[in-house]
Amino acid sequence: MTDHTPETTQLFLTAAMPCPYLPGKQERKLFTHLSGRRASSLHHLLSENGFRRSQNLIYRPACEACSACQSVRIVAEKFEESRRFRRVQRNNGDLSVEVRPAVATSEQYDLFKRYLESRHQGGGMTQMSFVDYEYMVEDTPVQSILVEYRSAEHPDQPLVAVALTDVMPDGLSMVYSFYDPDLAHRSLGTFLILDHVEQVRSAGLSYVYLGYWVKDSPKMAYKVQYRPLEVQKGTSGWCPIE
Repeated sequence: MTDHTPETTQLFLTAAMPCPYLPGKQERKLFTHLSGRRASSLHHLLSENGFRRSQNLIYRPACEACSACQSVRIVAEKFEESRRFRRVQRNNGDLSVEVRPAVATSEQYDLFKRYLESRHQGGGMTQMSFVDYEYMVEDTPVQSILVEYRSAEHPDQPLVAVALTDVMPDGLSMVYSFYDPDLAHRSLGTFLILDHVEQVRSAGLSYVYLGYWVKDSPKMAYKVQYRPLEVQKGTSGWCPIE
């Protein structure tokens, strides 16, 4: 098996495709494969430079004349808990949290399909089979976990939310999360992020990586509310968002 190092890593560029975030724009991605014993160190190095993992690939946007997608992370130690965030935490205080190996289950897949059909109708992921979901979860060359959230007060403790998360040397990177669409009053998407901030704090680590922030995209702009937030600025490194 080949061990890729920064010096031997080959980067590839995708063809232009319609941007999923900004109408009328085209997107291209710079990507490479993660494999071998050095996959974790390469993953961390590239993540530090704004890349994002998807299964055994790691990529970042490389769009011509557009830099709207910016990699962001929460500074967990200094995280500002707003009144709304405290209310979300109280509303979900009855949930149990369990960290599990990155192994797909039919229970997770059923919740995943319900979430997609409710929140992302017409999206490409709605066609994913259980095998596709299994690959999304288990095809990882780095240390990944599943965080499951259940209703502790319910007799059969139904699964209400799941986060697929990568464990980084300096924090947690949230790869993908989904939740029960019938529990909108709980603000589960927000709660999952708040819980990851708390997990990072408890472990004495520094950051929660949230992927890409797109200021002018309704689907991606919400991330700016988690402060302090840092954005990756290329050679300037990570800089605070004002």
